[in-house]
Amino acid sequence: MDHIIILGIESSCDDTSAAVIKDGVLLSNVTASQAVHEAYGGVVPELASRAHQQNIVPVVSEALKRAGVSKDELSAVAFTRGPGLMGSLLVGVSFAKGFARALGIPMVEVNHLQGHVLAHFIKEPDEVHASPKFPFLCLLVSGGNSQIIRVNAYNDMEVLGQTIDDAAGEAIDKCSKVMGLGYPGGPIIDKLARQGNPKAYTFSKPHIPGYDYSFSGLKTSFLYSLRDWMKDDPDFIEHHKVDLAASLEHTIVDILMEKLRKAVKDTGINEVAVAGGVSANNGLRNAFREHAAKYGWNIYIPKFGYTTDNAAMIAMTGYFKYQDKDFCTIDKPAYSRVSIK
Repeated sequence: MDHIIILGIESSCDDTSAAVIKDGVLLSNVTASQAVHEAYGGVVPELASRAHQQNIVPVVSEALKRAGVSKDELSAVAFTRGPGLMGSLLVGVSFAKGFARALGIPMVEVNHLQGHVLAHFIKEPDEVHASPKFPFLCLLVSGGNSQIIRVNAYNDMEVLGQTIDDAAGEAIDKCSKVMGLGYPGGPIIDKLARQGNPKAYTFSKPHIPGYDYSFSGLKTSFLYSLRDWMKDDPDFIEHHKVDLAASLEHTIVDILMEKLRKAVKDTGINEVAVAGGVSANNGLRNAFREHAAKYGWNIYIPKFGYTTDNAAMIAMTGYFKYQDKDFCTIDKPAYSRVSIK
């Protein structure tokens, strides 16, 4: 039997990543992150695409080397086609097209959001791995997305609810910025929150019908509360930052879990996964464990390395699609916006 060896390429934002999967098992996953954006308090698209251009060849080369695979052994190249920053995507898409054409192998386009969901199927060598059983619900939370997705099959996903304004990760980043804590805010807030009291402060929660989310009101409430408290104490943030971080995290996790509980109850599906950058948050991971104990959910929490953008999830999605001969033509452009469908 011929082996199926997939090279995955991810370049949707500010991480250049390449991974190799052989017969469904991950052999390598290499990521070059970009520190250049920290000074600006957010990702600068122009700088991101330039860094991708510098990183992509060495990252792919290193992924192949670590996997012990030569480029001539590859069955296909899977790449993130979107959504993401257009300049960043173009680097990965253009490289994938040239690489696949030079080797005469098929290309597999991957929806970045679908990749996050399917990160739960990444299997490492000699690992006893439990993947969610179809159908399952997945809470996909990142800097750009907050969605509850019903996953019927690897290629059949339905968005039950999503944010109507800001994503959860975006709200965390912006509140961190308001507190003067730096970028990216997620890891900073997470670290401080572990030392603080989650019940110290109350911020407003949205009342949105159905399974949809909204985080812009929480952000405004946080900003106005800080402004009022700082009138009495100009150093309020410095004196109370651990409690502020803990209360902010607690409110966001509460908002996320309330809708997810409703979705589980209404669908009767108790296979529940979490994915995306915010799934690295300890408060959210703990909430999942508590819900598993309380409501009997079977939960799936990704390893930290598969929460943020990575090529392993792109290669994994490519592996599924390759088996169905779901290839794409060389004329397909990158797209900056798209839903899970």
